[in-house]
Amino acid sequence: MTRLAWVIDQTKCIGCHACTTSCKSENDVALGVFRTWVKNVDVGTFPDVRRHFAVLRCNHCEDAPCVEICPVTAMYQRPDGLVDFDESLCIGCKACMQACPYDAIYMDPDSNTAEKCNFCSHRVDQGLLPACVVVCPVEALLFGDMDDPTSKVGQALAGHRVTVRRPEQRTRPKAFYIGAHEAALDPLAARHDEMYMWADNVGGQRGGGTGNGRTNGGHSRKLPVAPPARVAYDIPKPRPWGWKVSSYIWTKSLAAGAALVPALMHITGLETSGRLFGRVAPALALLFLALTGVLLVADLKRPERFWTILVRPQWRSWLARGAFVITAYAAVLVPWAWASWTGREALLHALAWPVVVLALLTALYTAALFGQCEGRDLWQSRWLVLHLALHAPVAALAAFALLAPLAGGNVLTISMGEAATALLLLSALLATGEALQGHKSPNAAAAASAQWRGRYAPLQWTAVLGGALLPAALLAAGPVSLYPLAGALALAGQWLQAHALVLAGQNPPIS
Repeated sequence: MTRLAWVIDQTKCIGCHACTTSCKSENDVALGVFRTWVKNVDVGTFPDVRRHFAVLRCNHCEDAPCVEICPVTAMYQRPDGLVDFDESLCIGCKACMQACPYDAIYMDPDSNTAEKCNFCSHRVDQGLLPACVVVCPVEALLFGDMDDPTSKVGQALAGHRVTVRRPEQRTRPKAFYIGAHEAALDPLAARHDEMYMWADNVGGQRGGGTGNGRTNGGHSRKLPVAPPARVAYDIPKPRPWGWKVSSYIWTKSLAAGAALVPALMHITGLETSGRLFGRVAPALALLFLALTGVLLVADLKRPERFWTILVRPQWRSWLARGAFVITAYAAVLVPWAWASWTGREALLHALAWPVVVLALLTALYTAALFGQCEGRDLWQSRWLVLHLALHAPVAALAAFALLAPLAGGNVLTISMGEAATALLLLSALLATGEALQGHKSPNAAAAASAQWRGRYAPLQWTAVLGGALLPAALLAAGPVSLYPLAGALALAGQWLQAHALVLAGQNPPIS
């Protein structure tokens, strides 16, 4: 069976960028985005400085995370190992960009769909070489079947010591490098400044080491390169996800918790017929579930295609699974809300457990989705599911504390205030405990440091101090008249915490 692969000989590469320009010409790549590019890294201290090159592009991984996370099979793997894409199917969710550990996928500004290097599949299918291989003046780019000992790729792999980018990701990439310098392949081994040699890094990722064990970019790490290293040229990589994703986490927690808490109260025999739990809570759950759907669709680059995730799902993707979880939750939430508003006790009793199960799944599935984002190691944390499990009841109790005075004087009970206090304290303890733990990779450590000590520390510490500890203190020590203020602070803190997580996870460079 054919397994197509690259071998990139950096001992021959002269950094001429012919591969970049030929790729753009052959594939009509839009201005400002790239399928292949040449990264330049300066290593050493003047006058002993040397520039090293690394040709970067899609690695066509054996275990391709972009294929697994794509909810509509727009990214797919061919039998020959080539990872290709179908722009006519792409909904522009950008999940593949988060899953790729090599920053090889971009959103095409013309089609608003995900694109990347695909080995010039239209040429390969006609027995031709990719355009970049043909144009390389020093034959630094080799392409062919890695299992064929007579091919140039097979011979290069057999006769040279090769390395791959980010081997710790275990994606089994099929882009092999001969003689590449560590500082050029390791995205954290060289610092990324705001200005490159011929380009700005405005909006791009920050971070990277100084190459001698010191710190830079908000993280600490012993780096493999002895002299200082600086990225002289790269392409900026803006964050794919922003406030809409942060807000979706927040609205989803509220939508789940607003039904979860009353449903659990009903199961345990507590009173739920009052205005707050019988009328306001169902309306709150429906409203914020609708807002969750609006945010999810609004964040798509091709929102008019959002419905295809339900008719053509790729079941390994937690984005596709999550769409069905939310749909199922909405399907039981509507009759549950109607039963709550009309006092149908029998129906409430029948729907209580389905509401609890689907509310929990709605709150928690994002942890599995973020777990599929292989390029963002901070999001691989085992703590994330616990954070999300706490977010749902905390968000609900905070909203109830805020809205209770508007529910006809039906204020939140002291016991529920105590429960909210305990959950807020547990949330703060969990967050700080995670900050103190070790991290499984340098990328995760860099992102965590940016979250707690770097550019996003103000967001994170405001969330912990002002959005968890302060409202907990108000609930514990203050009169019930302070409950609305505590609820508002807790809700704001939850959004800030989600936003810090989303931004910090995307902070370290991965190319």
